[in-house]
Amino acid sequence: MTTAASTPKHSHSLRWLERLAPHLVLIAYCALALFPVILIVMNSFKSRDGIFSAPFLPPTAETFSLIGYQTVFGRANFPNYFLNSFIVTGVSLLLILFFGSMAAFALSQYHFRGDVLIGIFLTLGIMVPIRLGTIGILRLVVSLNLANTLVALILVYVAQGLPLTIFILAQFYRQIPRDLTDAASIDGASEYRIYWLLTPLVRPAIGAIGIFTMIPVWNDLWFPLILAPSDKTATVTLGTQQFLGQFVSDWNAVLAALTLAMVPILLLYILFSRQMVKSVTAGAVK
Repeated sequence: MTTAASTPKHSHSLRWLERLAPHLVLIAYCALALFPVILIVMNSFKSRDGIFSAPFLPPTAETFSLIGYQTVFGRANFPNYFLNSFIVTGVSLLLILFFGSMAAFALSQYHFRGDVLIGIFLTLGIMVPIRLGTIGILRLVVSLNLANTLVALILVYVAQGLPLTIFILAQFYRQIPRDLTDAASIDGASEYRIYWLLTPLVRPAIGAIGIFTMIPVWNDLWFPLILAPSDKTATVTLGTQQFLGQFVSDWNAVLAALTLAMVPILLLYILFSRQMVKSVTAGAVK
């Protein structure tokens, strides 16, 4: 009787642990991912002594200070850096999504000679890092008189983001029933009209790609440092480097600049997060 009675309790405990284990893993991963972000934000509101004396504690009345933000807005041209980052990220994202969705629509809806080779070429573009061609890109930018311009950064980021965008969106366009395209063609819709009508059906994928493309562009330091290092074209990430010296670093300003740089990304992520979740779960449930 004892064994029979204990068996349901034991199985109930196992089921409870199975349900709880994924939540514990996700909570632990979330805490690990958010820890450095919270640390940066907390220490950005501290004095220099407060940062080094108690880096893991929130600011108190003795350690609270806005000297970092005052330095950022007083000594550096950060409004211009933010404007440059917004222009480069926004224009690059719009061009990537526009041209990428058009190319993905063509590859998914039409079969022509060479479509397989184009797909392989795009796959290679995903696997090969664009930074390997930095020297060639720099020579091309100089020859086109685009050095120290935002146009050079936009063109590079568009070339960087198109392969993955086309590859992913093509798979989503292929899931759209062919009957919709045929019905639109029978009604006399042009190819551009059909593209415009079908694109809202892949909106979750576009939202996810927007997040995956936007974050690397906004946080990139490599190409702004090489292609557009002047003060007029510097981005937020590049502008933050002026507070890091070989011997002395203004950590208050660095942490304040990083905190300000995170705000737009967090806001955009909140706006597009629902679309990203829909794209990840698309096709999982009928």
